[in-house]
This record gives sequence, C-alpha cells and structure tokens, in this order.
Amino acid sequence: MWKWAALLILLAACGQSSLSSRTTNDLEGRKIRRIAIYPLESISGRDKNRVPFSAGSSENPSEALISRQLYSTMSQRSTWQLVSDREVREMEPLVPSGSPESRVRRLGQLVYADAVLSGRVIRFHEREGEAIGAMSPASVAFVLELWDVKRGDSIWTVRFDETQKPLNEDLLNLGQVATRGVRWLKAEELSLEGVKKAVNQLHQVLYGKS
Repeated sequence: MWKWAALLILLAACGQSSLSSRTTNDLEGRKIRRIAIYPLESISGRDKNRVPFSAGSSENPSEALISRQLYSTMSQRSTWQLVSDREVREMEPLVPSGSPESRVRRLGQLVYADAVLSGRVIRFHEREGEAIGAMSPASVAFVLELWDVKRGDSIWTVRFDETQKPLNEDLLNLGQVATRGVRWLKAEELSLEGVKKAVNQLHQVLYGKS
C-alpha cells in the first residue's frame, strides 16, 4: 500500500507556479469598471495578421488561445464590465500603428473603456508524450498589463511563468495534485491555470475580493 502511494507521489506531475506582479499605489481613485482586452501578441511581435479571439492560425495559435482564455475567464465576473470581442474586432482596424501604450490607449478610447488589458506570450511549449509519462513537460510564460485609458499609464502588470515538474522534484506543491491529478498537463491547460490565477489577482487588486 505504502509502496504504491510512494510511486504515485513520484509520478505526480506537479509544477511550481510563478505569478509575480506589480501594482500602482493609487488604484482606489481610478474607478476601473469597463475593461477591454487587446489581443495578445508574441514576444517577437508578429501580430500584424492576427484575428482577435479567433481559433488561431499557423502564425499565432498561442496568442489567440490565451486571448480567448482571458475573455472567457473575465466574462464570468460580474463586478467589471467587459467590452465584447465584437466591439474590439470592429475597432481594432482603426487603431494606428505606434507604441504599445498608444495603441492600447486608442483602442480604449474607441470602445469607451476605463482600462485595456494587453499582453505578450513569451513561451508556449507543448508537452511531448502522454498525460502519464511525458518525455518533455509543457512550459508557458506570458505577461499581462492593465492600462488606464484616461491617464495612459500602466497600473498593473503580472507575469506567469511555469514549466511543469514531477512532484519528486518539487515537494513544496503537493496541493497541486488535488486539482491537476496525477498527470502531465497540456500547454493549453497550463496557460488556463495561469490565466485564472492572474484574473483572480486582478479582480482582488481592483475590488478587494477574489
């Protein structure tokens, strides 16, 4: 019995999440309610032909995927008002080229948002192998940033960075087994975990509750 339990622990795929953030110290006076999501870009900046919230393409499937995950996760919250993906699609062609700051601010102005959430996908590596016995684990990293449309400054930044590890290499995260099970996640599942954690933190930062 104990030998079998020990074997399960050694095989359990359990990663150490890394969610680091920075927040401005004057959020209370910002009154952020209406938020738009600017479709994520890759760290290489290849975003010229992307379709917001689409099912993805050969050019940028991970950026479109995480954008959809963000929209889906944030839309489940009633505290903020989320600008629809249709509005973003309609207005994005009207956003002129320029710095990330100027583009997200202009989008926010066009859709009458208080803030715009933008971001970049730094790494999105799919696991190699099966859920039990992967040869190489999934690895995901992305950065999200919330911009105040009225003032034009960044008020919250978060970075999620995780490469899933076997439990015998990461004994500090036994609690992950209860939610993930004894298996290796796909990159899509790992990114969704990161998105949910980031959205929960943003909600708590803005409104004082998770």
